[in-house]
Amino acid sequence: MPSPQFSGWQRKLLKAFAFGAVVQMASLPLFAPEAAAAAPATSTVAAVTSVEPALRPAAGMVSGGATSSRKIEPTYTIQVGLENEIFPVFANHAALQPRDERTWGTVAVTVRNSTDAPLRNRIAVQVRGWSDQEIQIAEMAAGDVRTVLFAPSFLPRLYQNQELTAATVNVQVTDMGGRTVFEQTVPVHLRAADDMYWGQNFKFAPFIASWITPHDPRVELVLSHAKEFVPNRRLPGYEDWKDEAGQERETEIEARAIYRALQAGRVSYVKSSITFGGNNEVSERVRMPRESLRQSAANCIDGVVLFASLFENLGMAPAVVVVPGHAYVGVRVARGSSRYLYFDTALTGRASFEAAVAAAERGLAKYPQSQILSVRVDDARRAGIFPMPQGATTADANLTADFPVDDSEPISKAAPVPAGR
Repeated sequence: MPSPQFSGWQRKLLKAFAFGAVVQMASLPLFAPEAAAAAPATSTVAAVTSVEPALRPAAGMVSGGATSSRKIEPTYTIQVGLENEIFPVFANHAALQPRDERTWGTVAVTVRNSTDAPLRNRIAVQVRGWSDQEIQIAEMAAGDVRTVLFAPSFLPRLYQNQELTAATVNVQVTDMGGRTVFEQTVPVHLRAADDMYWGQNFKFAPFIASWITPHDPRVELVLSHAKEFVPNRRLPGYEDWKDEAGQERETEIEARAIYRALQAGRVSYVKSSITFGGNNEVSERVRMPRESLRQSAANCIDGVVLFASLFENLGMAPAVVVVPGHAYVGVRVARGSSRYLYFDTALTGRASFEAAVAAAERGLAKYPQSQILSVRVDDARRAGIFPMPQGATTADANLTADFPVDDSEPISKAAPVPAGR
């Protein structure tokens, strides 16, 4: 996976995760009103300034309206996604935000009322065949410029889509009498549902929490097997009646049981992170936990979101930890504790839990704090980053067949661990 390099303010931001103040205008690979309104009136594209270098005008950004040979009329400019690519993870997050509090969206329509009269338009936006239609009313005084942000709810098929796919955004503007005053289609690319856009310097790393799906039936199934690996057949998560030392012991017992259950399910390391589309140097495929369990395969970040899903299901506090070229999972050892138990999920198929813990300790010790990024999942949830939807498929019919448990060949605690892992 890409390697993180962070400035001082980014490290402080991502560790403290004061995210609510950042997930807003020009901070995401989408569009925001204040920046668009700042573009000069002569521009044919409503420029959007952003700290994200990849965000720049794309061929599909279109404008319509008055020219010098026609009477003065309002003009309309459309912008879509990140360079005309829509990432499901961002589209889902945008759709979950209250419209009145929205500071960015999947589609932006900038209206320039160049006339000397007030304007009232009905604007409808839809990704044909992929989303619901969203309608908003734009009311503007003479001479005003306004960017209207749209985040239509997408149909389940978007979250089942596994490849880069062409689609069409339709924008229709009518006056209040129903007369069409502007209509335009924009060709776009829909990224695969499991495409994660990390961004430059891992700016969007907190969105990895969208891959953590604690309520997935397969996650529940793993936990039903994991309880068989503890003496009392219980996975209670944190128990507040215990002191911190007691909770820490219980956390280690439960983490080991989950690890052994996944070993019994024959989950092992398979690297499969290739993705298609733009910005490939800061994007990668991340399997959803259900896919890792269905295929009994996971690379490092796949394994991290899988284990994090299992911990979150139990009401525990997982963390995703990224270092150059690798990732580890962590779980808070006790409620309210500042300490975490870390281990290397890439070793699940070939080494013991103790070896995985030791590998994480060695791996994290190799890097200065400036090269270690930690995303705490409970902070991400408070910032409004929730699991991505997962539409049902025919493969969901028999969960047990998807996750066969075979403990006939237990993995030896003495299994060798490669250097650096």
